[in-house]
Amino acid sequence: MVFLIMFMIGIITAFTGSIAGLGGGVIFVPTMFFLAQVSSDFSWATPQNIVGMSLVVMVFTGLSSALTFMKRKRVDVVSGALFLAGNLPGALLGVYFNQYIQSELFELLLGILMLVIVVLFFVKKYLPQRKYDENHEKKTHIHRKFLIAGYEVKYSFSVILGVLVGFTVGTLSGLFGIGGGSLMVPAMILLFGMPAHIAAPTSMFMIFFSSLLSSTAHIVSGHIIWTYALAAIPGSYLGGVLGARVNQHLRSETIEWILRIIMTIVGIRLII
Repeated sequence: MVFLIMFMIGIITAFTGSIAGLGGGVIFVPTMFFLAQVSSDFSWATPQNIVGMSLVVMVFTGLSSALTFMKRKRVDVVSGALFLAGNLPGALLGVYFNQYIQSELFELLLGILMLVIVVLFFVKKYLPQRKYDENHEKKTHIHRKFLIAGYEVKYSFSVILGVLVGFTVGTLSGLFGIGGGSLMVPAMILLFGMPAHIAAPTSMFMIFFSSLLSSTAHIVSGHIIWTYALAAIPGSYLGGVLGARVNQHLRSETIEWILRIIMTIVGIRLII
């Protein structure tokens, strides 16, 4: 029964996460904590086990989603690589701090972070996207052009800011096992002026590499219970492929509203 539950968690988290470019960790981690509290079958789940398994699962979510998005030319590989320059060192730092955090403090900090992410969802929707200014093509900025549905979109941003934001998101990802897409997508749209249809796929591209490094560190630290992780991995790969395909047809706002409600309830529950 536990294996079936893990398989279903893999599908659901990857499917919903891939649609919105989140990776699914914001669903996987709280769900595992809840199961650990209500069922003796999940008594093995510690913060280190949960975060490590979440990152392992997201490797396959990110891989399947990124490959699907890349076939449709929606991934900004250049910008993604720049963000990863800061994201990967930050992920290792987050993994290092994770091994010293206790369950009570972990739940409190995760609850606060989830409420912050909910706020970012609203900010992402209601604040205007940063405009591209052709008159300020600074050498310290990266400049990108994309063709989406016949329309050319342009955006630029500071290389230093991109690396710093990537580092911050990577640290939180390694610490909490959330993938970082829930933080990175709003940052891409608000700070860097990236269109949503490029930001979410690029986020999944980043999540693959970031989760690969973070999960490797957790594996080396002995935090992965492979018996259960292997049950979730097939589901996560399948969910990632399906989510990336549905992304083209389903309004991501619908999924995001569901996530907002769930994350608000879970965030408050973790804090209390």
